[in-house]
Amino acid sequence: MNLLPYGDRGLLVELADTPAVVALVAHLRADPGVAEVALDVVPGARTVLLVARPGVSVERLRGVVPDEKHAFGPEISAFRQGLPQRELVVPVTYDGADLADVAALTGLTPGEVVAAHTRTPWRVAFGGFAPGFAYLVGGDPRLHVPRRAQPRTTVPAGSVGLAGEFSGIYPRASPGGWQLLGRTGLVLWDLDRDPPALLTAGLTVRFEAR
Repeated sequence: MNLLPYGDRGLLVELADTPAVVALVAHLRADPGVAEVALDVVPGARTVLLVARPGVSVERLRGVVPDEKHAFGPEISAFRQGLPQRELVVPVTYDGADLADVAALTGLTPGEVVAAHTRTPWRVAFGGFAPGFAYLVGGDPRLHVPRRAQPRTTVPAGSVGLAGEFSGIYPRASPGGWQLLGRTGLVLWDLDRDPPALLTAGLTVRFEAR
């Protein structure tokens, strides 16, 4: 774990991998002392950014970051073993435009792709390029596939896809290059909901074929 100043009010924590990010974020958000000094905790693929409240120094932020091995080792272990915590079931109609392509890329049948996507729990690691978009990790490693060579100009809201080690759901219609497996009717971003994002860091997600 490496701690770096990020401007005059930020502290960037560099970590070895995404499971460590998920575990550290869970630890920080469960510690009431963190909220007293940090205005925000922002996870990334291999980093966590802590933003200080006004008047709080970067050194005080350093003081709330735990030792990686001893303070949140159990959370990392739980992540890697796929042990459930908070869980959301996402119903999916698996009729995506790229389902056959994903099958060809992985050497699986379309039915086996669906089974692999639904049988292994995923975890929300961090937010993405649009409000409500979350990168999900921890799925079946056979589903690691590249993005499409030619991104689509429009991907419908609710589309469920794969890209690299990640799965994700498009919260709104937007351009995108993920491999589309299907679609869900869940609303990913709602300003009238608290919090607005349905998929928050640390949440366990299980996809269910409908």
